[in-house]
Amino acid sequence: MRRIITLIALAISTLLGFSQTQELDSLSIQLAFETQDSLKVETSLKIIELLYNNKNYDKAIKYIIESEKLSNSLNYDKGIAETTYYKSLIYAQKGDYINAINGYHKSKSIFQKHNDTTGIAKVNNSIGLLEIKRGNYSEGLQYCLAAIKVLEELNLKNDLSLAYTNLAEAYSKIGATDYAIKFNLKALDVLEQLNEKEAILKTNLQLAELYSSNKEYRKSIEFYETVLNRASKSNDSIRGRVYPKLGREYLKFNDYDKASQYLLEGLTLNRKSNDKAGLLLALNGLGDLNLHLNRLQLAEQQLYEAGTIAKSIDNNRELLTYYKLMKDLDSTKRRFDRAYVWQREYYDLKNSLDQTDIIDSKPLKASDLEFNPDFDKEISRTIEEPVNNFKSQPQETYSGVNKFKVVLYGLLAALAIVSTFLILIYVKRNSNIKYTQELEEKNIKIQLQNEAFAEQTQHLENVNNVKDKLFSIISHDLKDSLSSINGFINLMKEGSLTREEFDNLIPELSENANNASLLLFNLLNWSKSQMQSLDPKPSLFDIQEVFEDKVKLIEQRLESKGIELVDHSLRDFAYADRSMIEIVIQNLLANALKFCKSGDTITVSNHISNGSCIISVADTGIGISKENMDKLFKNSSFTTLGTNNEKGTGLGLSICKELVELNNGKIWVESTLNVGTTFYIQLPKSKPV
Repeated sequence: MRRIITLIALAISTLLGFSQTQELDSLSIQLAFETQDSLKVETSLKIIELLYNNKNYDKAIKYIIESEKLSNSLNYDKGIAETTYYKSLIYAQKGDYINAINGYHKSKSIFQKHNDTTGIAKVNNSIGLLEIKRGNYSEGLQYCLAAIKVLEELNLKNDLSLAYTNLAEAYSKIGATDYAIKFNLKALDVLEQLNEKEAILKTNLQLAELYSSNKEYRKSIEFYETVLNRASKSNDSIRGRVYPKLGREYLKFNDYDKASQYLLEGLTLNRKSNDKAGLLLALNGLGDLNLHLNRLQLAEQQLYEAGTIAKSIDNNRELLTYYKLMKDLDSTKRRFDRAYVWQREYYDLKNSLDQTDIIDSKPLKASDLEFNPDFDKEISRTIEEPVNNFKSQPQETYSGVNKFKVVLYGLLAALAIVSTFLILIYVKRNSNIKYTQELEEKNIKIQLQNEAFAEQTQHLENVNNVKDKLFSIISHDLKDSLSSINGFINLMKEGSLTREEFDNLIPELSENANNASLLLFNLLNWSKSQMQSLDPKPSLFDIQEVFEDKVKLIEQRLESKGIELVDHSLRDFAYADRSMIEIVIQNLLANALKFCKSGDTITVSNHISNGSCIISVADTGIGISKENMDKLFKNSSFTTLGTNNEKGTGLGLSICKELVELNNGKIWVESTLNVGTTFYIQLPKSKPV
């Protein structure tokens, strides 16, 4: 069957080629018998168009030269414009930008002179495609959009399909996905009318990929399935490419059955054809699927093969996916040290790819993506004189050359005089600039010295304020707690307490000791932060372990105060300085305990949101008034008594805020008076980029 299809395709191709050759021969004979007039130019232009479409550029050039000579001799503007246009097309094909762009502008000016809107649109479209190819997207898009306006009015379907497709590709390259989708849909509509089956298939595939990158996965699936329905059953290359992508789209909706079906079919087809790119897509998809299904050993095998292929074919986008999946796999297996390595590899490669994707052209504004009717007036360019590679222009006469020499020698003499004058001005100007620069350097040095002195003075004042505050707190709050503990000890030594009285006073003694310990803890960290000596040492650690450790410290106090603790924490890791986050959680638990009464509940929990770790400590205590909410987290001594008249320094939350921010996190609070309070901490799950 395949052989029959191939033979039919060859037969059609042969017939088409024969038909074109026959048309070319017919036009050549017609040209030979025509007189030297505009009709001969028109016939020649038809031949040039056929030769250009068949990519027979060398033969087309010969006809262009002859047609150009005849058009010039007849002063036939249309012939000059058309031959110049085709010459420019060939320059563009050969990569000669200067001659191509000059030719386009010359032909466009003639078309404009005769109000030939079709010719103008044709040239604008060619200029746009050339500029887009060179990375001048802002200018290129405007030329193409201007051409489309006319092509749509004239309903030139063949030209429109090409223009729409090229515009969509340009928008896709600059990341304007919505515009790329819009013009691909327009192209698809025209291609359906023209019944261009291969182009329809390609456009559907591009739309599927664009919708996927835009996270519109349902539409992506719809277009991928359209591609499969339109593609021939024997077209393994298309199916091998589409099956893995379609499987990965279904995986985003957790439709594991369909994802598995398409991924496995893609794997089989691509192994059979040894298509490494398709095989890589299928293996990464299957690794992700088996990771979701907790089939970790199988996932690891598939991902290992995917990583090897990605490196061998230098597919960095899929290598990025591989790194992310390996990080997730090792995190699931609680191999956090290896997960961190994969995460670092992921961000290193991502940064490298982001740098590569930066377009070497002026940044595009939103207005550059839409058509500007005045774009042609605003675009100013300096165009070099074209080099005439086709040798079609007449030679200069002898007298003309002599006149040119006289003018040239006069210009050289004038240039020598002006150059001498400019050199003198330059020397004098340099002397003045050097003197000015020396003065500016001295002024900058003085200014920097003054700034350094002011900074040092401010630092000394801050240190002095810290010292005063430390002495104030130690002399009052810390002294009270230690005096109370000391009093209990003295009573015990003197034997003034009975065993029963001593047992009753133990909770109060424990409370005072805990208060003194937490106070010292906060004072030391607060003073270090104020003197700018806190230096976080981040690493991956388990949030649940920190909760378990810190809850143990307050179990006795929870029991004595009649407060229930609910632990909804999960095993998950954050990237921060563990000791600093322990201080924060200890402070938040102490605060919750302080402002709860008997029968209240404290709840600890954590979850993932937008790639960050969110920690919360909630209580059903007395809550915080709106007036007091504004005073929290500030570097002041604002504090209130607890439900059992517990005292505080007011430093705990300001320390929490500083420690969290040092670890690239955020802390905030939500509270309702007489209902309860919840403190939230957001921490990164990986090293910030």
